[in-house]
Amino acid sequence: MQRLVSVVRRLVVPVLLANVWTGIVEAAEPISPGNAAAAAAAFGAREGVEQISLSPDGTKVAYSTPVAGQGSILVVRNVADAKQVAIMMADGKPNRLGRCGWVSNSRLVCSIHGVTELDGRKLNISRVFAIDADGKNAKQLSTRQNDDSHGVQLFGGNVVDWLPEEDGAVLMGRVYVPDDHTGSRIGSTEQGLGVDRLDTRTLAVRSIEPARPEAEEYIGDGRGTIRIMGLTGKVSGGYASGIEHFFYRRAGSRSWEKLSDYNQLTDEGFNAIAVDRDLNIAYGLKAKDGRDALYSIALDGSLKETLIFDRPDVDVGGVARIGRRSRVIGALYQTDTPQVAYFDPDIRKLAAVLSRATPKAPDIRVIDSSLDERKLLIFAGADNDPGTYYLLNRDTHDLHAFLAARPQLEGRPLAQMKPIQYPAADGTMIPAYLTLPPGMETAKGLPAMVMPHGGPGARDEWGFDWLPQFFASQGYAVIQPEFRGSTGYGDAWYQKNGFRSWRTAIGDVTDAGRWLVAQKIADPSKLVILGWSYGGYAALQSAVLAPDLFKAVVAVAPVTDLARLKGESTGWGDEIFMDKLIGSGPEVHEGSPAQNVSRIKVPVLLVHGTLDANVDYHQSTLMESKLRGAGAKVQLITFPGLDHYLEDSDARKKLLEESDAFLRAAIHN
Repeated sequence: MQRLVSVVRRLVVPVLLANVWTGIVEAAEPISPGNAAAAAAAFGAREGVEQISLSPDGTKVAYSTPVAGQGSILVVRNVADAKQVAIMMADGKPNRLGRCGWVSNSRLVCSIHGVTELDGRKLNISRVFAIDADGKNAKQLSTRQNDDSHGVQLFGGNVVDWLPEEDGAVLMGRVYVPDDHTGSRIGSTEQGLGVDRLDTRTLAVRSIEPARPEAEEYIGDGRGTIRIMGLTGKVSGGYASGIEHFFYRRAGSRSWEKLSDYNQLTDEGFNAIAVDRDLNIAYGLKAKDGRDALYSIALDGSLKETLIFDRPDVDVGGVARIGRRSRVIGALYQTDTPQVAYFDPDIRKLAAVLSRATPKAPDIRVIDSSLDERKLLIFAGADNDPGTYYLLNRDTHDLHAFLAARPQLEGRPLAQMKPIQYPAADGTMIPAYLTLPPGMETAKGLPAMVMPHGGPGARDEWGFDWLPQFFASQGYAVIQPEFRGSTGYGDAWYQKNGFRSWRTAIGDVTDAGRWLVAQKIADPSKLVILGWSYGGYAALQSAVLAPDLFKAVVAVAPVTDLARLKGESTGWGDEIFMDKLIGSGPEVHEGSPAQNVSRIKVPVLLVHGTLDANVDYHQSTLMESKLRGAGAKVQLITFPGLDHYLEDSDARKKLLEESDAFLRAAIHN
């Protein structure tokens, strides 16, 4: 415990800076199939703008940009003259910079995060701090721990309401850990998540909602009032049940009343996500005809439920928001491309104008706005465009480019991501994205790659993606299947999830490879598979299920043994949830690549970071050991100190370069 508390203490406030940052990016070498090193460096580089926000008066932006390793620099830039100053650096050891938002025109609230280990399990930790726009007066906003704390505070809290009229104050969800050390003046028995009004300059605190051990989230109305509380359901022994219980308050009341229950495993019930104070409603997602739809529930005591927006083909994914009060302006959903159904007529008209202004970058998002919503920070990108940040003045109608998201790729030809469908073995048409080498409209006899996505609760989305773009630049045709088990297409498509329904999910993945061959897009002797996380599991299990189809496998941070994955949660709060997610019986053994290595006939490359809190590193070491024991050809690339996402430009360059070399060696033998 002492070691863990020491790590948590180091995750407080990053190094402060006071120097001008020029943002210069080195010129890159041309990318071609014969220059994998240059391509790996360009595509593997972290985004030049990792996150960005606009000040309440619209005169400044704050954005983070990467430095060596997992480090980042926070930059404040004037809109008028483009002058910028780096005010802070997180070195990535363990401090990593997260989201930063403006709490006033001169002060920011930021999160930092890292990974630590407790009782053999890797855990994500975070802290929240505030800092002036000139890099001064940094203050930690998360509650503090000491050697007398009875437990470990992992979650550093979150801003629930930015209180835009209160210049520097926020409503913040904060986690309390009991400290009842006898004689301690700061001793406290408070435990769990509560809400405090916090002055970010003086740290003066007033409790708004008392800490509750079972509290999971609080939702405010954007005007300083908490209207919804979500509590984690428990079963005997204190384990999480996977059900969240929502409660609400009527306007002007302090009494909590039951709103809804939401089952995170079955997607049953109303899942509250936002409050509209003026309409006195809660927005939330709820299944309709087997697909998630956007509903509202009246918070006046009647609990009147109203359907706001639904689609017959795909799930509604959430709500679009704007402004300092996170005003709901539309519903989000994904067909072949990202879509927004706008409720606000002015924003709907504005979106149409922006689409005409940036026709080659149809993926348009409002990232942030000034307090009066007259100045907007906008992102516009596409499948073959990593994106640009624009500033729009709605009063003067001035729209100008501000920052490129990935300056390393400026001016380079990039590939298009084409929505397609292919038939599964049972005749079901599976949606997918096909990326061909840049400039290629049709393909025949190419080296080809099936790239299943992570999850299992996830889907691929249309837009720029550095991983398939790299392999397309090297001459591969890349298909990304939305196999059954993916989210976004309704309950019937999701089935029991990609683990419990692995036979169907993996069957769809292998059928993607067979389709590439049948269409003569792929040379069957040069068909490979690569995946990350659940995608890595799918890649390995595809080699088990169809041992003669693929010529090589690359699995990044993969699950390899389902029983071990369940076992890693034993004794933790999510044990029951994980047991239900993965299931039991012979399917667990048969669905584990590490337990079926005798069926894998092709070379396997494993890639994993040792600080992976999502999929334990030993999932890969187990797979490597099992494959070696079976006499198979296997290689494991280990990244010490990196987590599940390998957010390090040098590491990603190595991942791309060595994966490319490994696959080329396999398909040319």
